[in-house]
This record gives sequence, C-alpha cells and structure tokens, in this order.
Amino acid sequence: MKNHGFTLALTALLFAGCANDARYGSETIYLGGKHSPSNNSKRMNFDNVSHWDGDHVTGAPRVRINITEQKAFFYKGDQLVGVSLISTGREGFGTPNGNFKIQQKDKDHVSSRFGDYVDAQTGAVVKKDIDRDKDPMPKGAKYDGARMPFFMRINGGVGMHEGFLPGYPASHGCIRMPGFMAEAFFRNVEVGTPVTIER
Repeated sequence: MKNHGFTLALTALLFAGCANDARYGSETIYLGGKHSPSNNSKRMNFDNVSHWDGDHVTGAPRVRINITEQKAFFYKGDQLVGVSLISTGREGFGTPNGNFKIQQKDKDHVSSRFGDYVDAQTGAVVKKDIDRDKDPMPKGAKYDGARMPFFMRINGGVGMHEGFLPGYPASHGCIRMPGFMAEAFFRNVEVGTPVTIER
C-alpha cells in the first residue's frame, strides 16, 4: 500500500513538472527558427520533419513535391534548403503529376469554390465544407470561401498554401503545408519558379 501511495505522489509530481516545462508552451522551436502556432496554422500534432534553412543561401529556386512521401522539397541551385510535410489531394481530388511553374502568388487567397455557407445576417455557419459546384446555397445564406494563406498557384485551381495537415492526403487537390513553411516557400518563389510533382 505504501508503494501505491508513493507511485501516485511521484506521478502527480511528474505531471506538475510537465505543466511548467517550456516545451509545452505556446511557442515551438523548429530547425531554422521559431514558430508560434495560431488558429490559422493547424498542423499535425508532431512534426519533426519540416524545416527551413534557406534564408542565406543563393541559387535559382525550384520545388519538388513527392505525393507518396507527402513531402515538399525546396532547392536553391542544387542545395536542398527546406523540407515540409504536406497534405495533397484525397481520393477523387488528386493532385496532378508533372512539371509546372508558379503562376501566381496571393498572400491572402480565398477559395472561390470551397468553403462554408453562412447566414447573411449573423455570419453563423449554415452548411460547412461545401463545394459551390455541387452544393446549392440555402436561402438567406452567403458564401464564405476557405482561407488559403500564402497561396502559390501551380496549375488551374491547384496550389501550395498554409492548411491543415492530418497526416495523409486530405485536400481538394492543393498542397497544404504548415504555416511557417508555406510562408518560407512563398517568400522564396517567384512567378515562373519550377515545380515538379511526382509520385
């Protein structure tokens, strides 16, 4: 019985210590810099892959996206300077393979097709996660497009942008990235930067 009491006391002490541990604070340290999560920067609970080391590297930028690995690789010249976990298109919304170029950059992009229908007066969500091509708008509602910060258009409606990463392909075809990686890629690509998407 004494051992049971000691075990409980030790467990409580360990949990109390974790609550004050800086590792569990609001700011996370990553290779290549700090990142403070925000409501708009959802990502997998554990990411020891994504990092950026390209701020002081020169060379022509290019991006390689591997759908099987669910990773994006950023190069300057021949030097790999960034790796990001990603979430590509789910079944029925595949991310296209091929060689592309960045067509457009839009820091505050909003989807013209995917989002929510909200009450026109109150803004309350009436119907969530809609596709305007398939879901009719209810009476008294208006369209509220999904936010896609740091959008880098690659092909048609497909681009790289900040978004939720559940750990598997889950998008409508876009390449979602953690916010700090989308921002780093956005800063370092230009219209015309080559992007290769492969399986």
